[in-house]
Formats: sequence, C-alpha cells, structure tokens
Amino acid sequence: MAGRDTCWDQGGSSGLERLLRPRSIAVIGGGSWCRNVIEQCRKIGFGGEIWPVHPTRATVGGVACFPDVGALPGVPDAAFVGVNREATVAVVRALAARGAGGAVCFASGFREARGETADGARLQTALLEAAGGMTLLGPNCYGFLNYLDGAALWPDQHGGLPVARGVAIVTQSSNIAINLTMQARGLPLAYVVTVGNQAQTGLSDVSRTLLRDPRVTALGLHIEGIDDLRAFEAMAAEAQALGKPVVALKIGRSDQARAATVTHTASLAGSDAGARALLHRLGIGQVASLPVLLETLKLLHVTGPLTSNRIASMSCSGGEASLMADMAEGSGLVFPPLDATRRAALRRVLGPRVALANPLDYHTYIWGDIPAMITVFSAMTGGDLALGCVVLDLPRADRCDPGAWTPVITAMERARDATGTPLALVSSLPETLPEEVALRLMDNGILSFGGMAEAIAALSAAARMRPAEGAPLLVPPVAPQGRTLSEAEAKAALAADGLRIPASAPAATPESAATAAARIGCPVVLKGCGIAHKTEAGAVVLGLATPDAVARAAADMPGPSFLVEEMVTDGLAEVLIGVVADPAHGYVLTLAAGGTLTEILEDRVSLLVPASRAELRQALSQLRIAVLLQGYRGRPAADIDALLDAVMAVQAHVARTLPQELEINPLICTATGAVAADALIRTGEE
Repeated sequence: MAGRDTCWDQGGSSGLERLLRPRSIAVIGGGSWCRNVIEQCRKIGFGGEIWPVHPTRATVGGVACFPDVGALPGVPDAAFVGVNREATVAVVRALAARGAGGAVCFASGFREARGETADGARLQTALLEAAGGMTLLGPNCYGFLNYLDGAALWPDQHGGLPVARGVAIVTQSSNIAINLTMQARGLPLAYVVTVGNQAQTGLSDVSRTLLRDPRVTALGLHIEGIDDLRAFEAMAAEAQALGKPVVALKIGRSDQARAATVTHTASLAGSDAGARALLHRLGIGQVASLPVLLETLKLLHVTGPLTSNRIASMSCSGGEASLMADMAEGSGLVFPPLDATRRAALRRVLGPRVALANPLDYHTYIWGDIPAMITVFSAMTGGDLALGCVVLDLPRADRCDPGAWTPVITAMERARDATGTPLALVSSLPETLPEEVALRLMDNGILSFGGMAEAIAALSAAARMRPAEGAPLLVPPVAPQGRTLSEAEAKAALAADGLRIPASAPAATPESAATAAARIGCPVVLKGCGIAHKTEAGAVVLGLATPDAVARAAADMPGPSFLVEEMVTDGLAEVLIGVVADPAHGYVLTLAAGGTLTEILEDRVSLLVPASRAELRQALSQLRIAVLLQGYRGRPAADIDALLDAVMAVQAHVARTLPQELEINPLICTATGAVAADALIRTGEE
C-alpha cells in the first residue's frame, strides 16, 4: 500500500499493528453501518482487498459477499464486526480460528454500563474467550481511521485527509472521534482510534502502538477512565523515550461527568485530583476542552513542548495587545519586558510614537512593509523566548480581499528563519483563520491558533509539560473496605513509621481522664472516642488547664470513652495530610490547609505516592498558607524539614500497609517540629 513505512514493520507486526495497518479487510454484517465501512474504505483510498460477509446477500456496498468467515479467499488482517452482540461472539470465534489480525466490535450491550446485566457480563466473558490471542477493539466502538496508509474500519462519515505525518488521537467516545475529524484548524491527523469498552485492548496499548510509528509526531488522548494504571505508566515512559509528547483531556471533574462516565464505559473515572496528579507525574500535558486539545496538538506537532513559559506577542492593535495580556493572566505564561537591545531595534523601525512593550502594539505604520515587519518580529523574538505570537485576523475571502494581510505571514516566515524562534499566528476568533491558511502555514513550519483563548490555553499547557520524574507509582490493591482504626490505634501505627504524635492516654471515666491529665501535664486536650467528626459533635475540648477541668469536661462529653492528649501550644500553622487509594490513578496524596476550616479554605495540592522530598517541598510552596509556614508578620517560620519528615513518614506507612484511606488533620507545625494532633486510618483489610 502506498505510504506504508517499512521501518515500523521490522521484526514482524503485532496483532494490533496488523489491525491498524491492514492489507485486507473483512466486513461482517449487511446493515447500513457495514455498507458505510466499505464506502469509507473507498473514500480513504484503501488499496487492499475488501471481503463482505453475509449469509444470504449477494453483495454489500456493491461488493460480492461471502456466506461466512470460513469461505473467505484469504485471512483478513482486520475485520469490522457489525452484527448484534450475540452473533458477535460467534463471528469473533470464527475470525480467531482463521488467524485474523484483529477485529473491531461495533455492538454494544456488553459490560460498558454500571447497571450491566448478568447477560452482558456473560457475553463479554464469552467474547474474550472467543478472541483468544486475536486483537479486539471495543466492543461498543466505531473502530479507527488510518490517514497515513489509507485504511478505515469506520462505519460513518469523517472529515480527515491523507497525510504523510501527523498526530494520533485515541478516545473512548466514538462520537467525539467523529467530531474531531471534522476540525478545520490545519491539524494533520495521522490516526484516530476509538477504544470503546476496552474489554481486551485498552487505551494504553493502542497509544503505545501508535507512538511507535515514526510518522506520528504527538499523541492526543480523550480519557473517560484509565484502563490499566501500570500500562498507562509504561505508555508514558515509552512516549518520553521516543521523544513524543502526549496531551490529554481527562473528563470527570463534575459529579455529572463522573455519573455519565460510569454509565458509558467499564472504566473507573477516579478522582479529578488523582487524574491531574497522575498526568502531571507522567509528564502528560493537560487541557480542559476539545478545541484546546486540537490547538495544543498543533503546537506539539510543530515544536514539541515549549522550552519555557516566556513568550512575546505582537499585533497592530492596542485592543488585541491588551486582550492577549489579560487572557494570559493566571495562565502561567510570562511576557518578559523588553531589554535595551530589543527596544533600540524596535525604536529604529517604529519611531517615537509607538509605546514599546510586550505585548507590543506596533500600530499600522509598518502595515504592508515586509522588511520592517521582519525587523520588528525578529527583535521581539529570539534569545531566551520560547515562542512569538503575531495576532492576525484574516477577512472573509467570500466577501473581502485578504491580499493586504498576506505580507504579515510572509514577514513571519522570514523572521522565523532569521531567529530560529518558533512563531505562531494567533487569530482573535476561530472564524478568522481559514483552514487553507492554517494548512499552508503548517506546511511552512508556522503555527496557527484559531482563537486567542485557545492559543493561551494551548501555550500554557505546552509550557507546563515536563519530563516524567519519580519512582514507579504505588498501585492500590483490590481490597474490601476494611475497618476504621481508633484515633489512638491510627496514631500508634503512624508513630511506628516515624510520625511524631502527642503524649496521650485512654480513659474510661471522667475520673480516670483527670488522672491521665495529671500524669501528662496540663494543659491538655480531651476527646471523645468513637466519634468521626469530633468538633461538630462537641467531642473535643482544647486547653484544659487542670485535672478538675478535665473531669468536668468529660462528664459533659458524648462518647463511651475518652482520649487525653498533650496540648501543642506553640503552633504556627495547621496542615492536613491525606492519602486515598484511587484505583484509577494510584495513591493520591493531598496536602492542604488543615484544621476546622479545611473545606472552606479549599487550599490544597495533590500528588501521587511516592513523592520525593523535593516534590513535597515544591507542593507546599504552592499552598496559600505557605506564607504562614515561612513566617508571617514577624512570627517565626515553621520547621519545614519536620513537616516534610511527617509527610515522608505517612508515605512510608502507606507503602508498608496499603490502606484505603489515611488522614492527619491537623498536623500542628511549630518552629521546632510537627505533631499529628488527629489521625484516621481505614485499612484495606476486614
């Protein structure tokens, strides 16, 4: 087949490679979906054999039929199975027996819904047994489009064009895949693959196979749920080894999105915090919308991740310059001020009436003057800047003449060649960047962004991408809910791994509580045992100064027994340390402002276990309470090393015992230490 890259075939093809790059395709079924597959194979220019299979029809889609898989004239590399779910199992068994490369299973009704029936689960098990070692995509998926080699196991229309190289996109949603192929942004699509139910072959395995194709430049993922955490981790590592960036749109931030996910796929949506921590840990870019996913992939296709967050912006309008500055606020992007050398070069061209700044409004004094624009664009870029943006909105070609705007593009191309700094055309609106212009720019190695907001978001995502770091993830085991330890049990367990806890003693009566207070030394804290939310229940009293005060407080306190603890009186800040076993993403470690205002302040950052000491220090610096930890308005600084010791002790305990949930709130930070004032552990064992 034309365009097939022989390098990818060296050493033999796996079943998935054979499926994705077929030389022969069987289409099983006679409905409109199967006719569409044949039509799309013709449309995309598939040059191999197409073998429709139907027990009674003479033709499907104008191609002569075979009555069953056993009657095919050869062994298909790929098959589209477009029959009902019961018949799908038998067809897959027949394909596997013939040695087919793989199959796309179109039917739904297997194990993709939360309310799955026993019948759906049984059929999925039967489907996997029938496939044996043959590769399956789906069930409940549209299949794939291979724009490099001209292959489409795809039962609907699509909007892509043949390319020699480009990005690959993998999604669990077939409808989103269709929509992405209809983009008119100038993004070269190499593959679009849907994985549906992921009954056998998941997003991670598909992604690894696509990344190995030397014609694929970057990978985009639309993720409803991680299929397999270890496989996903391995995929990210391989992408990094190959030097191919990955960017993901992970849904599940809202309660509604999480509910939709569990009724649509068999995957675990997991927590949003866990997903974001996982992608960051693995060096995968993160975006929040489909347009930004596409725009980020364009950037990665041309330049790869940005070398820094330092950019320049140029436009002939003060309004556009202001919009760029405002939209970048809070994005992490930086418009560095102009140094003396840049200012001098700009002043020579723009004269005294232009205010020199970054973002720059160069006015229209040099409009149409290509040499002058080259000088301005070159002066604004180069050096340590990662990229330069030129804001340009082209007029409608059907009603206007865009000829006066094309010199800007010519100047951009020449300035890029002169400085070596990547340049991007940024339109204010997607509508003012025609697809033919975006395609021509892409061919010339110039980025184009359709819309300022999308451009800023894409640049921000690419600037935040860093190589994966850290030890392999700690993966939670599949475990029952387990039991919740008492506070005293939880603290003792954590102390065994090095966490500092207050001196304490249990008490069964108010009198024994007073005795314990005298032994520990007042002031003390009195807590009622067996109560989860002690403050709300009136089951905690602070600062009891005498044993008699302890006895009186205990007499009025709910709970069958009590815990008397040393009171930490020199606290500077309170921190929450929490760990939750998230089956989809690993053990999620949360550091937050602690105490009774945790939920109100919403000051938190999440990482994955194990996190290094350096990562923890960086995470703490991102909290708003970092100013308290560092010393605020003359108060002493907290002992950050002691705080880090506490978090490392928690991680050690998690690695040793693999709990379902753990929380310390608060960890009281002082100038000389960090003490766990309260702790909760829910084990992974019954």
